[in-house]
Amino acid sequence: MISLPVAVWLVRLFLLYLVLGVCFAIPFALRGAGRLDPVAQHGTRGFRVLIIPGAIALWPLLAWRLAKRIMPHERNAHRDLAR
Repeated sequence: MISLPVAVWLVRLFLLYLVLGVCFAIPFALRGAGRLDPVAQHGTRGFRVLIIPGAIALWPLLAWRLAKRIMPHERNAHRDLAR
């Protein structure tokens, strides 16, 4: 069983992760998504609101991709047949 001080620190770390995620997600939804995906540059307000929860959850990965300027590369059966 987890002791109370350990549980408190786990909750604090989780809240810190969420706060950092929110601080990252808002600018990412406004500007950053368009840098990673050119189609997202023309996204509507509704689209930008919809990507905020995912950006909060995945902010370390998205921040890393923005810093490295790594474009996601989709590979699926449809794209393979189109080539």
